[in-house]
Amino acid sequence: MTKTKLFLSSFLMWHIAYAQAPFETYTQQIQNTDLTFTMQAIPGGEFDMGSAEGNPDEQPVHKVKIHPFWMSTHEVTWDLYELFVYRDFELSRSGGSVAPEVDAVTRPTKPYLDMTFGMGKEGHPALAMTQYNAIQFCKWLYARTGIFYRLPTEAEWEYACRAGSGTAYYFGDEESALADYAWYKGNSGNRTNKVGQKKPNAWGLYDMLGNVAEWTYDQYIADYYSRFAGETAENPVAIPDKLYPHSIRGGSFEDGASDLRSASRLASDPSWKQMDPQIPKSNWWFPEAPFIGIRLVRPLNPPSEAEIRAYYDKAPIEDY
Repeated sequence: MTKTKLFLSSFLMWHIAYAQAPFETYTQQIQNTDLTFTMQAIPGGEFDMGSAEGNPDEQPVHKVKIHPFWMSTHEVTWDLYELFVYRDFELSRSGGSVAPEVDAVTRPTKPYLDMTFGMGKEGHPALAMTQYNAIQFCKWLYARTGIFYRLPTEAEWEYACRAGSGTAYYFGDEESALADYAWYKGNSGNRTNKVGQKKPNAWGLYDMLGNVAEWTYDQYIADYYSRFAGETAENPVAIPDKLYPHSIRGGSFEDGASDLRSASRLASDPSWKQMDPQIPKSNWWFPEAPFIGIRLVRPLNPPSEAEIRAYYDKAPIEDY
């Protein structure tokens, strides 16, 4: 079978899978490996985004309507991410061969540091990748599974994190309970921990707060919420058109309790590449950001193939 026919066959099967997939939590198998990850079904609905008591960039509180989607139960771990980073490792885990469309996906430059930073690999969240790197991982997953996975928007992330709550944290307002739900500055030992050890939120999502902070797709715009004052925004997204800053959510093992609130926002920063000796800086890694990772989203209503390619194939913006 030619590469073109193989891709068209995979594409047809992808459409059949979408048409038949019930909207419920499922497990995604990575073909020819023993690796899986689970995706939680997140119902659509409306919520109040932001916080009146929070930082200025969390205001004004405004209504947002979100369509249904799946979100990964856990942060993406090194167990899966390492297959994307190292082609030879993927081959060894896949019985010595991968499909041509998988092999064609551009992979990250091999990191010159131990990107686990000595914190652990098996079961630990993958970290220190750029947003571009995270999106290319999603492209690799698409080639691997035929399913469109992407980064959450800021609105989807906060909606899923809150899981119907309107409090500072998805479990309430009391910081004293945070250690039951999150790895953060107060209990992490200044390192990542294996995913899924703390209590989940009401929608079955683990480590939404703490452990590693998580990429969203949005450009970080401090006053973005002011655009929606007095109205209901439907699936809002600040489409990124600049390299810095992008929006990151959830706080990490390094952060204090206030940065782990459901509404708290963080902006990416070029200082995260200060140690990078390359000129221009790497498109793939943040050697000084061992606190940023990935959580996946799959929309219930998939985009067109052209929209998928536009999402994955956007050229990286050269760093400085």
